[in-house]
Amino acid sequence: MGQKKDLTGSEKSKIVRYLAEGCSSLKIAKLLKRDHRTIKRFIQNSQQGRKKRVEKPRRKITAHELRKVKRAAAKMPLATSLAIFQSCNITGVPKSTRCAILRDMAKVRKAERRPPLNKTHKLKRQDWAKKYLKTDFSKVLWTDEMRVSLDGPDGWARGWIGKGQRAPVQLRCQQGGGGVLVWAGIIKDELVGPFRVEDGVKLNSQSYCQFLEDTFFKQWYRKKSASFKKNMIFMQDNAPSHASKYSTAWLARKGIKEEKLMTWPPCSPDLNPIENLWSIIKCEIYKEGKQYTSLNSVWEAVVAAARNVDGEQIKTLTGSMDGRLLSVLAKKGGYIGR
Repeated sequence: MGQKKDLTGSEKSKIVRYLAEGCSSLKIAKLLKRDHRTIKRFIQNSQQGRKKRVEKPRRKITAHELRKVKRAAAKMPLATSLAIFQSCNITGVPKSTRCAILRDMAKVRKAERRPPLNKTHKLKRQDWAKKYLKTDFSKVLWTDEMRVSLDGPDGWARGWIGKGQRAPVQLRCQQGGGGVLVWAGIIKDELVGPFRVEDGVKLNSQSYCQFLEDTFFKQWYRKKSASFKKNMIFMQDNAPSHASKYSTAWLARKGIKEEKLMTWPPCSPDLNPIENLWSIIKCEIYKEGKQYTSLNSVWEAVVAAARNVDGEQIKTLTGSMDGRLLSVLAKKGGYIGR
């Protein structure tokens, strides 16, 4: 007789009826043509019934200790519950109890990746939005760098953040650490690049300009018509290697100066549509927890993911700028959703 995984509802009903009639488990197994062990297991489980969960008493924490925990949680955002309690010299508290206590005064949150905006930042963002409100954004080349690592994007840090408190800003090193640094641009419905920064090269003003010369200018910009170059506006953020006097003067010698070089407000990654492109690429290369064993393999994944981004997706991103500017003005310079 074949052994099946689970008893059906009708089989269970028959077993109960046969038991009431005084049949043995062996006879029931023969009547139902099921394995004897399956029938016995069902009968034993039915007789035992469902065990009730016993709530263990929570270790009592004094009011003084609670105040110490609250102060420690405020001083140590993103710390684990164990680290918080150990800093207060409170021992012998199980993890479930620590988390239950912390839930009454805090909640687990991720670190904020966007820098906080002060009054000056907000005013400059509003001024920028007003300046470019009538710009034809189909002529703007939006550029940026992205670093990809072997084991997935950073930014998963979580910790106990007190109620009413802001999550701390997670500081990220743009130039250091492992991984591959990638530069790209988008304009209208076209993707420029991506181009890989040579491993081990730190982008200062000189190396940044040399990189643009070897990739962007030689491989893309020089192939464009004179009318295209005349109307194109080059956008880059305020990274030190971008905004230095050296880089600005170098771009000016290339004809990218004054109105052809877009001014950029501080702390404004939410206004750059290429940030959304990076999100699309990262979601693709790291989907299902994908990890990589070499820098070349992760770079190949970036190139493949970029090729899968079609012109309509890019056009949607670049075409969102009018709405972003209006949102900045509506929020008085505050962050907008991306």
